[in-house]
Amino acid sequence: MKTSVIVQNLQCDGCAKTITSKLSEMNGLSDVDVDTETTTVHFTCENIDDAILVKDKLKALGYPSIEYKNSVSAKARSFLSCASGKMSKE
Repeated sequence: MKTSVIVQNLQCDGCAKTITSKLSEMNGLSDVDVDTETTTVHFTCENIDDAILVKDKLKALGYPSIEYKNSVSAKARSFLSCASGKMSKE
């Protein structure tokens, strides 16, 4: 099923690169696409449980979905995730 999640702290292509890379490693997910302008992550998953796992993974990376509180620690994690995405090769 095709699903989208609107996230917080998504600023640039570095963020998008990290999100795409980390979500693509998850089983049951495909067609990961990140839109930095709308701060939306699009993906195809096999079931609703996979979608919930994606939200948990995004939160752990510092990109909580809009229904979660955007804490200082989430902002810090997103900064690190972004830097990692900018420095990775590809």
